Formats: sequence, structure tokens, C-alpha cells
Amino acid sequence: MAYDDSRFRGEPGFREEPDFRSGGVPEDAPTLGVSNQSVYTPGSYAANTDYSVPPSESTLGLAARRATPSPAQLGDVFDDPEHGEPGRDRLAVHALWEMVLLLAAVSLLYLLRDARPEALRGTELESLLLAGAELGLVGIAMGLTLRAGAANLALGPIAYASALFFADNSDRGLAMTAGITALIALGVGVVIAVLVVGFHVPGWAASLGVAVALMAWIADQNDEKVVTGAYDPHGQALWWMLGVVLVAVAGSAIGLIRPVRRAVGRFRPVADPARRRGGGAATITGFAIAGSALLASFAGVLTALDQREVTTTQNGMAAAGLSITILALGAALLGGTSVYGRRGGVLGTVLAVAAITLLFQYSAAEQWNIAPLAVGGSAIAIGLVVTRLIETFGRPRTVEDDVEEEQVWTPSTSTAGYGSSQAEPDSAWSASRTGGWTSQLPARSTDEDWGVEERWGSNR
Repeated sequence: MAYDDSRFRGEPGFREEPDFRSGGVPEDAPTLGVSNQSVYTPGSYAANTDYSVPPSESTLGLAARRATPSPAQLGDVFDDPEHGEPGRDRLAVHALWEMVLLLAAVSLLYLLRDARPEALRGTELESLLLAGAELGLVGIAMGLTLRAGAANLALGPIAYASALFFADNSDRGLAMTAGITALIALGVGVVIAVLVVGFHVPGWAASLGVAVALMAWIADQNDEKVVTGAYDPHGQALWWMLGVVLVAVAGSAIGLIRPVRRAVGRFRPVADPARRRGGGAATITGFAIAGSALLASFAGVLTALDQREVTTTQNGMAAAGLSITILALGAALLGGTSVYGRRGGVLGTVLAVAAITLLFQYSAAEQWNIAPLAVGGSAIAIGLVVTRLIETFGRPRTVEDDVEEEQVWTPSTSTAGYGSSQAEPDSAWSASRTGGWTSQLPARSTDEDWGVEERWGSNR
């Protein structure tokens, strides 16, 4: 007669044991698993029992990647809340790099003083300052579009076309002609902005097409001269340069404000580059592109007043169009503005423009005849390396870093911890019985009939 015969069921002293011979687990048995598995939790112990499980590295990493910034952290998010990185950009890398640029500019200034002292006095100094102001305006414009995530490569042709148009119509009044020139340049910038934000295409592609169209228009024009007796900026060259520096520093300082920095950089792609970044990002980027064209027109007008004559030869067109764009892009990247958008320093663009301007003057003093394209290309190459440094060491501390350094698991008073020599008397499972893993089962009671000792003890 079998032990489990149905006639014995219900008799005193009979206890039904689960069958483990098949290697299976009874359906009503509690589950010993990690937090992502279903866990049996008897209702009578749910209120007063701690089921803590020490977090593993994989669990922490998954939680960190899926973590959403808290409401308190959203003030530090520079992107939109859906893709934002909590925390401030670290500016120490910008400060260190700007110190390097300052040393380079001071060294070139010292070399120029030894090679040609006259370059730092009189009319040559005024021409040097005006050249720095002209390149600085275009460099600021390029840095603005880079921060907005839509580089405007048409800035050089816009500046050159503005100089040509202003010189051709300078006899109609300088103020009115400068205003009309600025409005036309602004219209060109609006066209680029509509292409970029309306169709959500890369800024460099749309602006390059507009740049080619402008260069084709320039090729059909004649050489032009500014009217005799027009304003000469050489007497106020220092003030022009100081004004450009003030604009650059003020714009960069405003960019340090968290909401402004976040708004300007929202067009920067975070996932699929073709995915639209929203109406707010498109609006800010459109204003940045249009504003950059306006700054380029100011540079063109100042160039026309400085040089007094604007040529349309192929060499002149290349030097004033493509070369200016390349030099401005190189100055912005060399100054620490990220090619990906949003990130940038404070004095970097100004110092890079100063270094490039002094390098041209020093090369002329030494009769090296360095081509502007070579200088601009080298500046872009170095600037791309700087971008990688900025993106590596300047980005905010990630959520993963905060979890790894700050989140520490503390064993519960009702659960056996790692490394414990013995468990509490009322603990569910001792460390020695579970091989170092803490169970999620409720505390064992004498009323339960599935205890380890009773289950595997001697039959009565």
C-alpha cells in the first residue's frame, strides 16, 4: 500500500510533502530570484518585512541609463528634458585651453616686436587692429551658429558681397547704404534659416549652397571703390577692436547662463540627426543664423571702409570669400567652440583671432608668404582636436557616475548582509545556507510548515 494512498489523506499525523523527484518546483512554492522576477510575498508579512536586495552592477547600470532627471535637476539640464544631461558643463577645460591660446598670442606678439617693431606703431598698428576686428566679427558669427548646431559656411561670401555692395553704393550716403546692406544680408540669412529649420537639414549643407550662389553673383560684378571723403575707421581702430572684444565676451558670458545655453544648443542632435528638435529649437537656430549674417555684413562694411577698394578677380574672390569662411571656422573651433554645438568658452574666439592675425603679420615680416587657406585649414584641424577634448572633459557628470560614486547599498536590519558570519535569529535565510545571496522570502515563523529543518528533517 503506497504511502500517499488517498485513504490516508486527512488522517491525524499525515503530512503531504511536495515531490522533488522530477526536479520540478511546486506551483505554490515561493520564488527565490532577483528583483526583476515575480516574488511570492505572503500578505501577512508584507507590511513589516524588508525585502531589500543588494544592487548588482548590471542593475545599477540599467537604472542609471533609464533614470529621468528629477524636477530639482531639470534646472541644470542644458538639453530638453527628454534627452537632457543633469549637471553643469565643466568649464575648467575651456579655461586651461584659453590660457594656452593666450600664451600663443603673447609669444607671437613678442616675435613680431622683434621682427618688425614698426608693425606695432602708427598706421600699421591701426591696420592690424582693423584686420583683427574684421576677422573677429566673422569669427563671432561663426561661433554663434556653431553653438546653435547649424554652422553657416556662407559667412565669408556674405561679408565679401556686403563689402562690394556697400562700396558700389557708398555715394548715396554711408549710413543709409550700410543699413540697406545689412537688410540684404539679413534676408540672405533668413533664406538659409528657412532651409535649415524648415526642412531640418544640416546648416553647413544649406549655407554652402547659398555661398556658391553668392560667389557666382560676385563674379559678375566689377571692381568698386568707396567714395572719396567717406568715413575712415583707422583713427578709431582701437575702439573698433575693443567693441568687437566686448561683443564676443558679452555673448559668451550670456551663453554661460543655464537657460540660455540650453535654449541655444537645443538644435544639437541627440539621437537621429534627422529627427526634428521642436519649434523652440528651430526658432532659436533661425535667429542665430540670421544674426550671423548680420554680423558678417558689418564685417564687410568695415572691410570696405578699411581697404577703400573691393576687387572681383578670381584671386580676390577666393581670398575674401572662401578664405574668410575657413579662417572664421578655424578661429571658432580653435577658440574652444564645439563642432557639435552648444559648448564653448568665453575668451577663446577672441584669443584665436588675435593669434591668427598676429601670425599673418609676423609671416609678412619674415617674408614667409603663408597662404590664408593653409592657416585656416591648420586651425580647423587643431580645432577638431580641441572639440574632442571639450566633449570629453567638458560635458556634465553623467547619471552613471553619480550612481557609481554615491549609491551605496546598506544591509537591512532584517536581512543577512554580505560577509556576515551568521544571520539574525529572525532572518529568512542565513548566508551559509544561501551561498552569499539574500533571499526575498519573508521571515520564517514557527507556524510555517515549509521550513528547511522541518522539510528535510526526520519523519515522525
